[in-house]
Amino acid sequence: MGIVVENVNKQFGDFLALDNINLEIRTGSLVALLGPSGSGKSTLLRLIAGLEKPDHGKIFLTGKDATDQDVRDRNIGFVFQHYALFKHMTVRKNIAFGLEIRKESKEKIAARVEELLELIQLKGLGNRYPSQLSGGQRQRVALARALAVEPSVLLLDEPFGALDAKVRKELRAWLRRLHDEVHVTSVFVTHDQEEAMEVSDEIVVMNKGRIEQIGTPAQVYDNPATPFVMSFIGPVNVLPASRDRVSEFHQIHKHSASEDVYIRPRDILIETEASANSISARITRLIHLGWEIQAELVLGDGQVLTAHLTRERFDELNLQPQQYVHIQPRDAKSFALDYSI
Repeated sequence: MGIVVENVNKQFGDFLALDNINLEIRTGSLVALLGPSGSGKSTLLRLIAGLEKPDHGKIFLTGKDATDQDVRDRNIGFVFQHYALFKHMTVRKNIAFGLEIRKESKEKIAARVEELLELIQLKGLGNRYPSQLSGGQRQRVALARALAVEPSVLLLDEPFGALDAKVRKELRAWLRRLHDEVHVTSVFVTHDQEEAMEVSDEIVVMNKGRIEQIGTPAQVYDNPATPFVMSFIGPVNVLPASRDRVSEFHQIHKHSASEDVYIRPRDILIETEASANSISARITRLIHLGWEIQAELVLGDGQVLTAHLTRERFDELNLQPQQYVHIQPRDAKSFALDYSI
């Protein structure tokens, strides 16, 4: 394994940042640590890097116990959200920095820098300064600098967080292509679900210092292990559990009244005519999202739902605000609640 985290705990004062974390990351894989602020993902990344020490547990890098190893001896490349480039150095000198610290030969440094400039698609810009580059270009330079020393592990802490949406999307695709070329074991922290789904081989979903689920993007989206994962990975409608009544949705999918029902917007089918098991709803708003339409709906009991349908289906149905339609859940999941407390 490239990285193994074994029974790791980390506490800051009264705050338990990591609670008995166990994680294995395959050599050469690209793994996302995904979760909200305060979930422990950045703390875990800093422990892997050696910037923090665990209170309990061990960390292994490429098969060796690195728990007490100094950060300088771990052969790790680190990329931060805000680039951290040296403003007074050219692009070429920024990329070469780590190699010069290691006192590599001038010939080797020059060859490696040129190789990386081509890899990050900035060939010909080596003599520019960071201030002369766009945000996306500066982040690519930061990645090249981290890769220059040929690290065994590459760690990225919300690397695209400071960029606008269009550049972020472009760099996500570029990072995936880059990883497929260099195959360095990589871990990146993000709170952006779409980013994690698009880039990573595996996603580690974290919440309140614990790992909720580990799996491929398809696994965590289609088969969420917990209500938190279901709610955090992609949009979802939640029909709350009730001890007093069983809603039509609960009845249709045979969920008990003590279970929340979770339905993805894409799994709500809309028809203009009633059918078996369909439920009446009123459209309160239609939002055009480009390739799909979002319909905001309200049921007879006041429950609000969101449904997504393709533009073709929307045009076929000719839907209008305030129109009454009939909806049916194509798929739903439930997570039992304990009312004994």
